[in-house]
Amino acid sequence: VQLQASGGGLVQAGGSLRLSCAASGRAFTTYRMGWFRQAPGKEREFVATVSWSGGSTYYADSVKGRFTISRDNAKNTVYLQMNSLKPEDTAVYYCASAPSGSSWPPATTNAYNYWGQGTQVTVSS
Repeated sequence: VQLQASGGGLVQAGGSLRLSCAASGRAFTTYRMGWFRQAPGKEREFVATVSWSGGSTYYADSVKGRFTISRDNAKNTVYLQMNSLKPEDTAVYYCASAPSGSSWPPATTNAYNYWGQGTQVTVSS
């Protein structure tokens, strides 16, 4: 699976962005998809994940109620809608795929076996 993330940018606090992650290669619908982020000097942290059908989602407490993960299997794409952005959301955001046989929710980096290249999100105060 090859993953290509896009949609990052510079936004003011309180604003919104939508990230996209386009997948190619092996069957997209066999994978759970997730978003992670990594700020400078910090470890990569879990943000959100979505099941293969899109019917189940799980979020980190820090983004719950502000971010929404979704997927369009017809387009082999997963999205992260980010609203009410805060300066502390500033990070490089990565999409990743996890096998459907993994335990739910896949909220750690080692649950994922393919990673995209990352897209920068900067939130100014």
